[in-house]
Amino acid sequence: MSQYWIEDGQTLLFIGDSITDCGRRGAEAPLGNGYVRLFTELATARFPERRVRYINKGIGGNRVTDLAARWRDDVLYHRPDRLSVKIGINDLHSHLRGAEDGVDPARFAAVYEQILAITQNELGCPLVLLTPFYISTDHSGQTFRSQVLELLPRYIEVVEQLAERFDARLVRLHDVFQRQLQYRDADTFCPEPVHPNQAGHLVIAQALMDALSA
Repeated sequence: MSQYWIEDGQTLLFIGDSITDCGRRGAEAPLGNGYVRLFTELATARFPERRVRYINKGIGGNRVTDLAARWRDDVLYHRPDRLSVKIGINDLHSHLRGAEDGVDPARFAAVYEQILAITQNELGCPLVLLTPFYISTDHSGQTFRSQVLELLPRYIEVVEQLAERFDARLVRLHDVFQRQLQYRDADTFCPEPVHPNQAGHLVIAQALMDALSA
């Protein structure tokens, strides 16, 4: 990992939905038991001499609109030196299910861009953006899962474009899991397509480490 990302005495903040949360507000406080904790352990094992402060601000069920509502308290207040954002699958689900306050791709892009612009203006810290993912290969066109997979690229494209605009590191998690699914069953990583088990979280943590090591 380059010193550009993990330096002694810095703060790295993670924010997102339940995949980031992973019990960090309860028994697994303060980092949760998912990819955030696994990443910090990988980083500690690799760089024992570096004292890095890690903050997890994931909240289960969040969409990008929820992040925007709490951005000043949960991100800007802490003034992190590095920021990791993983959001999108709940936005997609809300839109696909026709929720009155659903977040379609256009709204997803607009709100996400807004919070990143505020961060750039007030903090100027480097960013890493993780794409939403769905651990399924169902392209039948006859199921809800296949509908998710059909719509997901539009949300992923938003994250890719924002990563380019804000010069952020990008972790293409959906591609990472789809490669894994060429060799292993989905249950290896996830009891259902959204919430990974420990193996799935390790895949995320390693992909994040790889992206920040380039």
